[in-house]
Amino acid sequence: MKTLYLSVFVGIIMGISGCSPDSSKIDKTTVKELDLNQYLGRWYEIARFDHRFERNLVGVTANYSLKEDGSLKVVNAGYKHGFNGKYKETIGKAKRPDASKPGELKVSFFLNFYSDYKVLELDTNYQFALVGSIKDNYLWILSRTPQLSQENLNFLLEKAKTRGYDVSKLIYVKQK
Repeated sequence: MKTLYLSVFVGIIMGISGCSPDSSKIDKTTVKELDLNQYLGRWYEIARFDHRFERNLVGVTANYSLKEDGSLKVVNAGYKHGFNGKYKETIGKAKRPDASKPGELKVSFFLNFYSDYKVLELDTNYQFALVGSIKDNYLWILSRTPQLSQENLNFLLEKAKTRGYDVSKLIYVKQK
């Protein structure tokens, strides 16, 4: 468990300190509305940029639930090196620091070290989403189902490209 926390911590620090030279070209505009109650529940990771704390994970999910204090509990989980591999679960927290920016959250998996979580695109029915960070080193395509239709995937890929993300860096996550 210590190794898990250490790898998450290192990943966050790298994300905070590492800056890509092209990050200023990324359109980081977030959604204008985000109903956290509708966002709650399980999301399947369809694709992501590679980063240390999720490397070699398949079947990755993120589950969001409301805590009594109004913040969110975040449970990220997946299997290391395949569905028969070791199950890995990390519990964190999320908050909305500025109510006037509903699509901008802060997420922490280690003490009070928070990373940006920007909801860039969101289906009106909360069935799929494109999530990024201030820098261009994090990008996720999420879906309420383990598979996303090619039409919706193409839509999100095009949105990411238009925003300036290099979608060739995406890793497609195996789901059951």
